[in-house]
Amino acid sequence: MEQNDQPVFGIEKLYVKDLSLEVPNAPEIFLERDQPQIEIQLNTSGRGVGEGVFEVVLTVTVTAKMGEKTVFLVEVGQAGIFRIQNVPEEQLEPLIAVACPNILFPYAREAVSDAVSRAGFQPIVLQPVNFESMYMQRLQQAEAGASAEVPIQ
Repeated sequence: MEQNDQPVFGIEKLYVKDLSLEVPNAPEIFLERDQPQIEIQLNTSGRGVGEGVFEVVLTVTVTAKMGEKTVFLVEVGQAGIFRIQNVPEEQLEPLIAVACPNILFPYAREAVSDAVSRAGFQPIVLQPVNFESMYMQRLQQAEAGASAEVPIQ
């Protein structure tokens, strides 16, 4: 009976939920010799899909520009289905916002690099990301926003 109360954290499935690549200024952009400016955006989301089962999606958007011209834009939605059971409520959000994206990130990094190189560009190798720090910043911003909204009398 006690075994049934043990915390469970497991990976059910990892998959690419969304993958898009645009090279809007091809073929002329391949004649350019300047180094593009790279902008990277990360976003995570999670939702329950069953009893103790959650889908977490890490979306990575990489945009390369030369001046006003877009060299390429790649967006990867790397997803996973995770089984999370018998975990205290206060630990659930950090698992979904930190542990799951840490698992998904290497797969997203590979998908981005592969898509960019298949488009004819040098692969983009994303640097490691501290999802715990991102989560803590989000919490602090939410707290600051909540305290800013409280009327002072």
